[in-house]
Amino acid sequence: MKKSLLVLGLIALFVTSCGEKKKDEVKKEVETEVKAADKEVKEKIKSPADYIALGEKLFTEKTCTTCHQPDAKVIGPSIKEINKVYSEKGANLVAFLKGESEAIVDTDPGQVAIMKANLDGFVKDLTSEELAALAAYMASIK
Repeated sequence: MKKSLLVLGLIALFVTSCGEKKKDEVKKEVETEVKAADKEVKEKIKSPADYIALGEKLFTEKTCTTCHQPDAKVIGPSIKEINKVYSEKGANLVAFLKGESEAIVDTDPGQVAIMKANLDGFVKDLTSEELAALAAYMASIK
């Protein structure tokens, strides 16, 4: 009986340790893919103008223009209003886009829920460099 329990315990330990190894392999694979994507984006950016151009392209491709226009509130606040509030409060737009800080421009709970859903769908797959380019484009709107 004791031997059976020992064997079963060893089998359980083996099975769980193999599962952890697989998780670590998948995590390393994803990290490698993200680093490769970041490197590819960095190679395309040669100047601040390239950064802004990439940000503008992403702003359009990720359908940010549906809710945000440079001068007017459509569904969400205008880009100029976003820039004004983030500048006044010394806030970090990239941190917001990553989901690391709360909404500070339009804090209506319904709007915040819509924003979070859109951010999860549209920008979650962007690299840090791409998010910075997006923020640079928005900051370029005066």
